Amino acid sequence: MKNNKTALITGASRGLGYALALALAKNGWQLLINGRNAETLLKAYDELSIHTKVVAISGDVRDEIHLLQLRNALHDQQWQLDLLVNNASALGISPLVPILEHPVDNLHEVLHTNLIAPVSLLQKVQAFFTDQPTIINISSDAAVAAYPSWGAYSSSKAGLDHLSAILAQEQPQWKVYAFDPGDMRTQMHQAAFPGEDITDRPLPEEEALPALLKLLQSGVPSGRYTIDAV
Repeated sequence: MKNNKTALITGASRGLGYALALALAKNGWQLLINGRNAETLLKAYDELSIHTKVVAISGDVRDEIHLLQLRNALHDQQWQLDLLVNNASALGISPLVPILEHPVDNLHEVLHTNLIAPVSLLQKVQAFFTDQPTIINISSDAAVAAYPSWGAYSSSKAGLDHLSAILAQEQPQWKVYAFDPGDMRTQMHQAAFPGEDITDRPLPEEEALPALLKLLQSGVPSGRYTIDAV
């Protein structure tokens, strides 16, 4: 089934990114996806390609050449972009440490991945957007709550929230959403709580994905949304 819509999803090899990619693929969306781990991304590509046309390029969103490869893929496929989801994220070191103990080189990694790379990617692919695209920047409750030892991740997501709000003002014809998916049972969440049992957290497809799909279909104004507020 084809619907002629195209989505670019970063960090789509696992977790919420993959769950969203699979849901869109089953509805005929064409997909451009990336992930840091080539083997994991290839597995996702094989599974998604059963349903739709997929282009998968492995790489780190901090790599400007990689971002240009994503842009060039849109050109090569002659795709217009209906949806961009900045989902790729970095937590920081594990176990988490107080901000005054956080290695500065890792601060650069977290802030670049979560805050700078989404802007850089938007700059590179904006020429391929449809007239009214949707941009979804994956946020976190840590962006608004002060959790000890979450300083690097929290500040990067708070910055992303504010950039989303500014982008919405600068591009009023776009839908720009900062989406807080809540706690999820993912590798990143496990890394935040090493050695702890996190099976009480829902899988991404159980709560976050339905809310994200509802947000995508809702047409509500640009803004920050949680799974309970969509």
